[in-house]
Amino acid sequence: MQTSKLQSVTESWHRIRSDSDRIVGGGGLLALIVLSGVATLAGVNWKLVAISWTAFAAMAIGAPLGARAVQSEHPLEPIWGYGLASGAMVTSAALFLVPQALGQHGRLGSLGIAVGFLGGYVGHTVGHRFTHLNLPIDSTAAELTVHALSAGAIIGAIYTAMPSLSSILGVALISHKAPAGYAAARRLAAQGRSVVPLLLPAAAVGLVALPVGIVGFAPASTLRGLLFGIAAGVFLHVAVDLLPECTTGSETCPADGDSHLHRDRLRTHAALSATLGGTAVALAWAFVV
Repeated sequence: MQTSKLQSVTESWHRIRSDSDRIVGGGGLLALIVLSGVATLAGVNWKLVAISWTAFAAMAIGAPLGARAVQSEHPLEPIWGYGLASGAMVTSAALFLVPQALGQHGRLGSLGIAVGFLGGYVGHTVGHRFTHLNLPIDSTAAELTVHALSAGAIIGAIYTAMPSLSSILGVALISHKAPAGYAAARRLAAQGRSVVPLLLPAAAVGLVALPVGIVGFAPASTLRGLLFGIAAGVFLHVAVDLLPECTTGSETCPADGDSHLHRDRLRTHAALSATLGGTAVALAWAFVV
């Protein structure tokens, strides 16, 4: 009798969480669609709409790949998956996000990076207690959303005035959005959770950038530097957090009960994969600059 009641409660909770997943993810996508329509009717430069949807598509493409990768039984798959993604994320943050922050305002941009990185760490560490509550969005997805919302505010203010969509912007978006979507989706899927909530951070750039473009808000360079620095710092924390560690209990490189020799082999693969991920982004950056 008690087992039956417990099973019923568990099934009800899973249904509620599934509904919450759809609300969080679907709400983000619906809001982006509506805002895109409003922005178009308001005469906002089409480039801003294109940027918003490029950012969305990049993460949306990476997410299902990460979800499917969990089904792989190859022991090196999670190491190479996380290694390539996080290596690409670290490098793209250094090449694209940090220079943007410092270019807006050197001092406050630097401060923003520190605030974002440490804020991401504190939020992730203290917020670990909420993982036991099975909330509809996990800490990594929440941090990616904060990053995207902060970056969206700056994109809306700055990129509206861009003369054209540049190739470097496309590389910047794809090089960190797609790997981030892959890594976050893989972490969610490994926990048996839906990847639908990732539609929110995927849409988050446009959710702020489009309203800023519609209103025509142009913050001072000091505020732009601070916000872009925070966005860069938060994303850099996420990237570093996803680097394969190859220690007992690690999500990104499980090495439970393995011999020291086997752990060293795993660490070699982790280092190689992260290096190759970073190299791929650096090569793309070198060819478009």
